[in-house]
Amino acid sequence: MSVSYRWVIVAVGALMTCVALGAMFSLAIFQEPIATATGWSHVGIASAMTLNFIVMGFGGFLWGAASDRFGPRVVVLIGSVLLGLALVLASRAETLLQFQLTYGILVGLAASTFFAPMIAATTAWFDENRGLAVSLVSAGMGVAPMTISPFARWLISTYEWRPAMLIIGVAAWVLLVPGALLVRRPPAETADTGTEFAADGARPQLSKVFRSPQFIVLGLTFAACCAAHSGPIFHMVNYATICGVAPMAAVSIYSVEGLAGLGGRLLYGSLADRIGVKPVLVAGLLVQAAALATYLLVSQLGEFYALAIVFGSAYGGVMPLYAVLAREYFGPRIIGTVFGAATMLSSLGMAFGPLIGGWIFDTFANYSWLFIGSAMVGLGAAAIALAFPPLARQKPQPALGVAS
Repeated sequence: MSVSYRWVIVAVGALMTCVALGAMFSLAIFQEPIATATGWSHVGIASAMTLNFIVMGFGGFLWGAASDRFGPRVVVLIGSVLLGLALVLASRAETLLQFQLTYGILVGLAASTFFAPMIAATTAWFDENRGLAVSLVSAGMGVAPMTISPFARWLISTYEWRPAMLIIGVAAWVLLVPGALLVRRPPAETADTGTEFAADGARPQLSKVFRSPQFIVLGLTFAACCAAHSGPIFHMVNYATICGVAPMAAVSIYSVEGLAGLGGRLLYGSLADRIGVKPVLVAGLLVQAAALATYLLVSQLGEFYALAIVFGSAYGGVMPLYAVLAREYFGPRIIGTVFGAATMLSSLGMAFGPLIGGWIFDTFANYSWLFIGSAMVGLGAAAIALAFPPLARQKPQPALGVAS
């Protein structure tokens, strides 16, 4: 198999993260139409997203381990079928509980089959430009607000929310099932060997890995980072609408964040390849925290756009860097399991943002405390990231034929 096939893996991974996570996060677009049509509370609807994150977290760990053992193709193929089915069933839900179970649990379980396995597969295909490659796969998440979200908004305006969700579910089948069949394992020669956890290609002990300072700092930073931005992302459209922005224009703010996140992934990934992952990660986390606090001061559409560029590039740029750190610390043999476990922690951190944001809005009729709390958590993430241990360096091999 040609080594150039690695770029097919990148393209397929970007498509999958775009469709799967775009469909899941489109609940932010569906929230108000569902509440208006059904009378369900905002916090009740938002709790489906909380369930998404919780299930996606545990599912990411299990599917990541499965991809290490069985290969990524079978995992993403199962997820492709399950995602379409989950959206179709959610579109038929007659009660809030039914919606929470189908959208919250099944969509979360399906979405978890894509991110960790495809990111892990990509890291295994690349020895050089790994940060850029992982960022391109993750860029699918950035493209989603520019594609899936406006598409969902248009479908809702044209057909109402139930047919809109049904159509998105069918589209997921059409796009993802063929893409899953293109996923391959990397050639054996691309997999490097040797980390401080296992030498000469031996499989590292998971008990040792999960107790290590490297994994603890990785998981806690990832969790705090996602806890900081999940609530503001989910409630951004509603917040802008409250500030007087028209509904379609409010969705466009979400799209600008996605476009900025795409650029941020490319920028931060390239910088990480050049100057190292840790300083780029810490800088991005500080920018994210500052942007979250600044949302307290905006009210006009132009201000939302400007801040969306800063915020989107920051949170989008740092997200792929956790996978690069996991690969460099722990090697390729268990990357799916390790990154799946880190993703589980991040999803648990992310789970409470939408729920707390919904509670804050229902209680105070504004989002001020959401942005204050999120900014503080973002600063905490940057502080934790400073504790990352140095990366182990390969010992240089002695040149043959040179006298010592």
